[in-house]
Amino acid sequence: MINLNLNVRIFGSIAIVFVFSFLFFSVVPSRATTTPSNDVASSICPKTRNPPFCVDVLKSAGSTDLKVLATYTLNLANENALKSTNLAKSLAAMTTNPPLKNQYLSCYESYEEATSDIENAKSNLASGDFNGVNIATSGVMTSVSDCLDSFKQLRIDPSLLKDGKTLNDVCSIILVISNLLP
Repeated sequence: MINLNLNVRIFGSIAIVFVFSFLFFSVVPSRATTTPSNDVASSICPKTRNPPFCVDVLKSAGSTDLKVLATYTLNLANENALKSTNLAKSLAAMTTNPPLKNQYLSCYESYEEATSDIENAKSNLASGDFNGVNIATSGVMTSVSDCLDSFKQLRIDPSLLKDGKTLNDVCSIILVISNLLP
């Protein structure tokens, strides 16, 4: 009888160890199959202005390294700011409405300032000044918002300069990344 109880206890202990081992190893592979980019996106994107946009941007970056992601998004912001600068300049040249012409010229200047701030952010990133990246990126967003907000005062639709929202969405990603960099 004692021998039987001992065998039941040993068998029960082995069964418990087996069950826990099975549960542990069945959970671990599922975590291992989660791609690092999903982990990075899940830690960055919820903190941005436009999380679905952020996920798409980070997927297209092809890296999970925060410095690489910062460089990628800064380059994306720069391309976007340059397009918006050229568009504002072109719209100012084409319009015959004086208040609208002035508005587009003001936006042109704002986007030029944004482009300059992006260059400063890139320099700060290269030198390891991540707080400087954050400050310069905030400057970009302020310049873009100044442009778009001024259209509200004139009661004119800024839809032709819709890239401003995209630029701010990219910049919100950069802000989060710069806060995560050591």
